[in-house]
Amino acid sequence: MSTAGPLGEYLRARRELIGPGDVGLPAHGRRRVPGLRREEAALLAGISADYYLRLEQGRDRHPSAQVLDALARALLLDAEATAHLHRLGGPVPARRPARRPERVPTGVRQLVGSWTETPAFVHGRHLDVLFANPLATALAPVFRTGVNLLRAVFLDPSVPALYPALTAVAANAVAGLRAQVGPEMDDPRLTELVDELTAGSERFRRLWARHDVSVRAGGGLRVFQHPQVGELELRYEKFAISGTTQSLVVYHAEPGSPSARTLARLAPTAVPG
Repeated sequence: MSTAGPLGEYLRARRELIGPGDVGLPAHGRRRVPGLRREEAALLAGISADYYLRLEQGRDRHPSAQVLDALARALLLDAEATAHLHRLGGPVPARRPARRPERVPTGVRQLVGSWTETPAFVHGRHLDVLFANPLATALAPVFRTGVNLLRAVFLDPSVPALYPALTAVAANAVAGLRAQVGPEMDDPRLTELVDELTAGSERFRRLWARHDVSVRAGGGLRVFQHPQVGELELRYEKFAISGTTQSLVVYHAEPGSPSARTLARLAPTAVPG
């Protein structure tokens, strides 16, 4: 973590992703750095260039909500990114309680384990798989208790063959981690993970530097290329588990689709752990 702090790093990263033309400014002269100049970002936000500089350098880390909203508009942030900006600029307790080991609630574990035709798993704050049912592991070996999904995506050589759309999977994983940890960038577990991935993956370094965020809950479509049964196009739903920093991820196929039939062929191969 630099002396700029989470807020300053985020402002700089997002400013560098926006060109003058994106915000209606003329692109006069040669630019030594990508994106907007600090003075341009300050102008768009309606604050002084000196104040904006203090924010980026970490000399002022808690601007008002009005200033944060103005910065969000200037940097073209969407609703998720704006909420993240407010978390970064808000007050942080001087001392946080030590985090306890993450344990999946018993009821959630029993529910997920009872699904024999639906792949599902639970991951924690740092994208560690905390529990997976047998069909999830049969679908993708990385969906296995103890695997860190981020480490697998960027460092496991078997993963590119599994995900035809690995570029999007990798970007979503990094943005999801950013959203989960919020301003707590001094988390030792996070630091260890980021250092490992920064050293081992150029793709991770580029994505981490963007400071993209994506909230935990939601869903989407994912394509798997399974070595035994072939291609599966599955929807996934992601649910925040109440009272925890965990997420439940559930995969399912469109009823009557080829992927539904393929998933049904895969189910008998799932071996209980």
